Amino acid sequence: MDLIRRLRGRQELDLARTLWAADRRLAAVWWTLVVVRSLLPAVFVLTMGGLIEAVQDGDPLGGPLTSVGVVFVLLQVLGPLAMMTGYSLGDRASAWLYDELTAACTAPPGMRHLEDPQMTADLQVARAFDSGMTGPPLSLSMDFIAMGLVDLGIGLTSVSLLFGFHWWAPLVLGGAWGSTHWLLRESSVWRDRNTAAVQAAQRDADYAYRIAVEPPAAKELRMFGLAGWTLDRFTSRRRLLHDLQYEATRLRERSLLRCAAIVVAGNAVVFWALADAAADGRIDLGRVVVFAQAAVGASSIAFGGLNWALDGAAAPAAAVRRLRASMAPVGDLPLGSLPVAGGRAPELAFRDVAFAYPGTDRPVLEGFDLTVPAGSSLAIVGQNGAGKTTLAKLLCRLYDPTSGAVLADGVDLRELDLPAWRAQVTAVFQDFIRFELPLRDNVAPAGAPDELVLAALEEAGADGLAELDQPLSKAYAGGTDLSGGQWQRVALARALCAVAQGAGVVLLDEPTAQLDVRGEAAIFDRVLQATRHCTTILVSHRFSTVRHADRICVLEAGRVVELGPHDELMALGGRYRTMFDLQAKRFVAAPEDEGVELDVLG
Repeated sequence: MDLIRRLRGRQELDLARTLWAADRRLAAVWWTLVVVRSLLPAVFVLTMGGLIEAVQDGDPLGGPLTSVGVVFVLLQVLGPLAMMTGYSLGDRASAWLYDELTAACTAPPGMRHLEDPQMTADLQVARAFDSGMTGPPLSLSMDFIAMGLVDLGIGLTSVSLLFGFHWWAPLVLGGAWGSTHWLLRESSVWRDRNTAAVQAAQRDADYAYRIAVEPPAAKELRMFGLAGWTLDRFTSRRRLLHDLQYEATRLRERSLLRCAAIVVAGNAVVFWALADAAADGRIDLGRVVVFAQAAVGASSIAFGGLNWALDGAAAPAAAVRRLRASMAPVGDLPLGSLPVAGGRAPELAFRDVAFAYPGTDRPVLEGFDLTVPAGSSLAIVGQNGAGKTTLAKLLCRLYDPTSGAVLADGVDLRELDLPAWRAQVTAVFQDFIRFELPLRDNVAPAGAPDELVLAALEEAGADGLAELDQPLSKAYAGGTDLSGGQWQRVALARALCAVAQGAGVVLLDEPTAQLDVRGEAAIFDRVLQATRHCTTILVSHRFSTVRHADRICVLEAGRVVELGPHDELMALGGRYRTMFDLQAKRFVAAPEDEGVELDVLG
């Protein structure tokens, strides 16, 4: 049972399942071509033997010559046909793996699976399957795999012909060549091609490559003279990756000598017996030719490129299939079933909330309690790592608390229908997405009337940036690039458009960090005006924005240390007042203070 379980768990079977799932008809044609091409050399040997016998016996040569010609033509024609079939099948399989990987990453309602360290190794292998970083793309690998399978099939069919000579001949010769699979594979450390060290080198090489070829890093690379450093980093990581992979597949000299000795001995025995039988007249010339060519063809069984090609293609296919199964439970969240009242601002409350991210036992929040009255605005300030963004993720139900509860109008969010709750929440995160799509689709990805889109752009101060149908990327014809501040206005317009469509909770995580202070204050006044009927939570380190909120929460080490309106907190003279004064000092800094870092909020 253990043997069967191990065989079923082989990566090669995962690749075969992937090919079948990607395109059954094409996979059937590809496998048929592999089998036929494996058999044809043996058939060619038999037809050649028949032709020689016909010449010896003086029989008509039309039939034997026709058979030889047909088999020869098939040998020449099926090769290119198989190559094109394999290329197409590999391309279809790549598309299927892309779909599976995309579904594995996006289907779970939470996002824990994307930040779980235990998933990163498989995710790295899975993402590299068609990039050529660790081997040829799957569309090209299919030809290597097909040739390896055909060679193996030719070897096995050739060995089977030797049963017509002596029962022991195929066992001796097949065993000799077959032993190379055990000796050479065991002599290498083949399984180490996917160790943590290899995956780390692959990840570093991929990162260095992306820095070199993607636009966002281009300015700094050139301004700071880092082009040579980037190239050196990429080549060194690639060299390390290749060295590790070479070490994982190298063949040791002692095993090579053993293999050579076994193969030479096996061939010597069979060919000596064949020569002896021919000399004694026990077999005629036609059969000598058949058995001699079969003995030569048996060498195709030897350990070779099939193992490397299968390993390179099967590992990512297996990783993708594992991720589909393993990511689902990690990123799963209870969907809930209670209806959500749309178009209204709920009261939000955190009750004794604790939370820690995957892979760490250090809690970001612990014993956290806070209430946000319905229809009010709350600003959250605190140092880096205080838990500000984590609160936004919990409210969006991208994660659930480790313990405690997040409530909306007194109901645990885990009990509410998840899609319905998220439809009531809109957010602008610090790392908001920038779609390489027309402006309209950036403001309303799920669709909205143009009048709502234009109104949202105006409220966010983003009117006039581009036409609604204009792509926001110069990579497209007629496209345009936006500055960081302009992109933030578009992201704010996206949130305001959702408010116009009924969202009742607004989360703003550093929504205007790339705007100047005056521009930020003006924009935030507009945002508060547009969301005055919503429950709004703002995360920011700029007090010119924070002071506009109804209340301000000072967060430290995952706990509320101060809470109240701006004037009350200033009068209290506590942590908020200290941070406010430090930031205000920036604008009246003495010459000796220039360049001193005073932003303690981050």
